[in-house]
Amino acid sequence: MRSLPNMTVLAPADGIEVEKMTRLIAGFKGPVYMRVNRNDLPDLFPEEKPFEIGRPYVIREGTDAVVFAHGVMVSKALEAARVLEKKNLSIRVVNVSTLKPVDERRLCTLAADMKIVVTAEEHSLIGGLADVVTYALRGGGTPIQSIGINDCFGQSARNYEELLQHYGLTAENIYKTVKENLK
Repeated sequence: MRSLPNMTVLAPADGIEVEKMTRLIAGFKGPVYMRVNRNDLPDLFPEEKPFEIGRPYVIREGTDAVVFAHGVMVSKALEAARVLEKKNLSIRVVNVSTLKPVDERRLCTLAADMKIVVTAEEHSLIGGLADVVTYALRGGGTPIQSIGINDCFGQSARNYEELLQHYGLTAENIYKTVKENLK
């Protein structure tokens, strides 16, 4: 959807953000695509904070690595950050719930001085968050690793968690990716 001219692309991390986005786009001029997860997700977005299209939101501060995520992967990144904290690693988690347009300068600021950048998305690595972040940080020199769905057809499963496991869209995979790249 990002390749369509003038398209706004949203991927909320929780029900709170879905509600805020829906209210905002009700009067929005122009096409909007919002990909909504139908499974229960933990509430992460502060109820008192307004949602702004294009703005990446810091969900957790950190100083060693940054994980840019959207949708269900924000909660998975937070799980990984909590485990990594026990290993004395400080992980910033950023909710990039707007994939287009996105504040590239803010992405660069949030990645500055990090040893590694990781993207985590429940989406194809082609045309998704990995592309957004890699493009924004181009030429910066910080290593970037991406967790998402490789170039393949989707499949069915008995439940949602089984699919997340199959594609490696887990807190454990985020944990391993960050830990291995911070050696």
